[in-house]
Amino acid sequence: MKKRFFAGVLLTLVLTAGAVGRALAAEFTIRVGHVLAPTHPYQLGLERFKELLEKRTDGRVVVEVFHSSQLGNERDMVEGLQLGALEMTLISTAPLASFTSDFLAFDLPFVFSDVKTARACVDSEIGQSMLDKMSSQGIVGLCYFENGFRSVTNSKKPITKPEDLAGMKIRTMENPIHMDSFRAMKADPTPMAFGELFTALQQKTIDAQENPLAIVETSAFYEVQKYLSLTEHFYAPSPVLMAKAYHDSLPADLRKALKDCLLETRDYQRQLLDEMNLRLITDLKAKGMVINEVDKAPFIAAVRTVYEQYTGAGKIPAELIQRVKGFKK
Repeated sequence: MKKRFFAGVLLTLVLTAGAVGRALAAEFTIRVGHVLAPTHPYQLGLERFKELLEKRTDGRVVVEVFHSSQLGNERDMVEGLQLGALEMTLISTAPLASFTSDFLAFDLPFVFSDVKTARACVDSEIGQSMLDKMSSQGIVGLCYFENGFRSVTNSKKPITKPEDLAGMKIRTMENPIHMDSFRAMKADPTPMAFGELFTALQQKTIDAQENPLAIVETSAFYEVQKYLSLTEHFYAPSPVLMAKAYHDSLPADLRKALKDCLLETRDYQRQLLDEMNLRLITDLKAKGMVINEVDKAPFIAAVRTVYEQYTGAGKIPAELIQRVKGFKK
């Protein structure tokens, strides 16, 4: 895994040789990686962050953004932060449960009923306390971008009730709650790195996947998946993380500029996602997808056992689940 990460870093350095002169002229260079496409709001948000931070620091800081798993998968990049081989990454919460099980609270199925409540919760003391717990392991959590609510796509049939998922081989992230949620609905969850997903769908080694609409569109899953069912079963916050040693090496004024620019960019990135979601149903239908709404009540009932399974000692504190599920904006 570490070999793949370093190979990715070396390749990226070769591909970006033209930017070396500019980086050398700066006091600090921040490389930030993510796994999604260059048209996704992740990338567009990070490009805005680059523009803001370079301008507000008068070029003292240079930001280099790498999309599409150029620096490895999410787990590789988190390890890169700890090893000092990467400065910043934007990822899902899936790889972070090993740092603190608290992050799993955001991954519970149907834990948020709407996006405004979800955003307010992750931006509150609840979300920040989770980020703060990573400090002891060499990582600073700066804020949360967003990927939106995840829905199911597949190549076989519309999903209108949990029983429709029975026996269906569905790709999930390496996230125990995600996998157990689909097991509760009788599906066959198959964890897989995002970079391998399109090919697996194309070759039909798996039947289905689950992601927010923006990923379905920007990753062209409509080319290999016929059916989109708007289950909106998981909310997907996206932490922005930085290597603690690098963060602490920045002068105080640059740390402030970094945080201010990220918070401004966070709001911009979410706005982009909102605008994209407004048009995506129409766009995906035009590209040949069959899209259906679902009654969420049977799905919520089907995954009730997941809450019981993950509540308690050594898992998610019951008090935290209550705070997240009962959060009011």
